[in-house]
Amino acid sequence: LVIEDEKKVASFIKKGLESENFAVELSYNGKDGLAKAYDESFDVIILDLMLPELDGLTILQRLRNDKVTTPILILTAKGNIDDRVTGLNLGADDYLVKPFAFAELLARIRALLRRNKPQKNPVMKFNDLRINVITREVYLGKELIELSAREYSLLLFLINNAGRVLSRITIAEHVWNYDFDSGTNFIDVYINRLRNKIEKPGKKRFIHTVRGYGYMFKT
Repeated sequence: LVIEDEKKVASFIKKGLESENFAVELSYNGKDGLAKAYDESFDVIILDLMLPELDGLTILQRLRNDKVTTPILILTAKGNIDDRVTGLNLGADDYLVKPFAFAELLARIRALLRRNKPQKNPVMKFNDLRINVITREVYLGKELIELSAREYSLLLFLINNAGRVLSRITIAEHVWNYDFDSGTNFIDVYINRLRNKIEKPGKKRFIHTVRGYGYMFKT
């Protein structure tokens, strides 16, 4: 999750991370970012401190007070030492000073992921389907399934809501981060692509269509 009001900076981060096969969700103001941080599960939160509606330090404090342990990397203006110190004292895991090189941001994110690697088994299993949430590898039996960053994000969202019927609007808002246009069928196209990759003829089906509403992941 990237909470950043400067759209050029947010787009720069998003494009760079997606090129490294990360699924990225954007928020351009503090209130929206805080709501997403509460409602969804993220590997890392990149948090700018100077935000409209709700500032970054307040977001950081609320998340930590509510026991949200997601690693948080704060973005600060050059020379703003007091905010960096305050952020770290409030529970930020790392900081980066603007302007920054993408390579450094990527290295810091990967360091946070290694540092916060869960001790429990990171592999989710559903019959022949296995997903390693650390390496982001997906297997069907012994076959490694190649998924795009968006397909992986879609699969993970379906799995995290297993047994729940998800409308196309909900999927678009959470996986693509924009409003669903009922005149398009891009959700259905992506669902079909995902089905073709993780479901084989005569084998277990995972993604079920609920007519007139949407889709559900069920084993």
